[in-house]
Amino acid sequence: MRDIQIPNDWDRRGLPGWSYHSPQLLELEKEEIFKNHWQIACHVSDVPESGDFQTFDVCGERAIILRDTAGELRAFQNICRHRGSRLVAEDSGNCPSAMICPFHGWVYNLDGTLRGAARPDTFPPLDKHEFALRTLEMEIWNGFVFIRFKPGPQPSVAELMQPFEEEAAGYRMADHVPVGDMWTEESPVNWKSVRDVDNEGYHVTMAHPALQDLYGAAYLDEPYVDGISRTEGCFTPSKGRRWAVRNYKKYSKPQSFLPEDLHRKWLYYGIFPNVVIATTPETVLFYQEFPISTDRTLLRSGVYKHENEDRQQRLARYLASRIDRETVDEDIQLTIWSNEAMTSEFFEGFYLSDLEYGLRTHHDHLRARLPIYSVEEAPQEDEVRLLNAKMAAEVG
Repeated sequence: MRDIQIPNDWDRRGLPGWSYHSPQLLELEKEEIFKNHWQIACHVSDVPESGDFQTFDVCGERAIILRDTAGELRAFQNICRHRGSRLVAEDSGNCPSAMICPFHGWVYNLDGTLRGAARPDTFPPLDKHEFALRTLEMEIWNGFVFIRFKPGPQPSVAELMQPFEEEAAGYRMADHVPVGDMWTEESPVNWKSVRDVDNEGYHVTMAHPALQDLYGAAYLDEPYVDGISRTEGCFTPSKGRRWAVRNYKKYSKPQSFLPEDLHRKWLYYGIFPNVVIATTPETVLFYQEFPISTDRTLLRSGVYKHENEDRQQRLARYLASRIDRETVDEDIQLTIWSNEAMTSEFFEGFYLSDLEYGLRTHHDHLRARLPIYSVEEAPQEDEVRLLNAKMAAEVG
């Protein structure tokens, strides 16, 4: 872990309630927080063969991750250059030799270049590069495929995650393969309420009996520093009171290559603004959330196993997934209760525990991107963008 000291006099307030239900602020968040920060689109094993693809939508933007005929991964805007149609409509699949637009039949090679338009005689000559699909910035880190739609403030993923590189390498994440399809679910809350719950472990003792049984007080949060955070839960020595936890502890069997200090530990690597990569002795996974509206959020996750797991490891992975799903359901309810308060005239704001410093530092990162979060009283909706721009200019 990084050596991080928590100050004694830190501000225990969170974001103001109005910021969870402002449509104009949400539009700023889409532009300045989601579209220009790194997002996980998939894992390399989701697109193993030539022509395999995975689509990925973020805040009105559309991407396609594709393996070309040379075996290289590419990231494109999922937008036909003719009329802007969604070029690939399915979530995942295979384009054997080309991508064909379902609107008018324009055809693109797997390297993104234009192969040809339908009825070419009705167009001037079309250059295959000029009318190629627009590429997206992409980087692969430990098997996870990151993209961003616009240039942003973060460095490369490798530079961003360098403090965790040595530890993460022990999991050989790139060698894992998918456990089923991507999981998605809509939740009736603002996206920040999801982050607020996930970024602190103060609630584990009360709200997550399975996690408490699994690692109890041995749950260590690290705040967000330079855009990343780390949390770990070490298994308690007890056998476990709950059926799933008791049997998971009994059957958990780490991969032979995993360093011994990671044999009985769950880790969570947070990446600002909304990505978490989590590891267990049996699996690696990611999860993230995206705003649909001020009060609707899309939850998204992918889980990956080691290709050569044995029966005991498969059983342990199943039991871990039961614990994790129970935790997700509990967290969804917590986010709903927390989010409800944001519209109440009687909500007076957060007062955070030292154990919620991860939440506070995530809020600090948000304020650094959009200084209007520091305004305590709700501004007029039509003033949000201008006020934020004025405050940003004053900051420098």
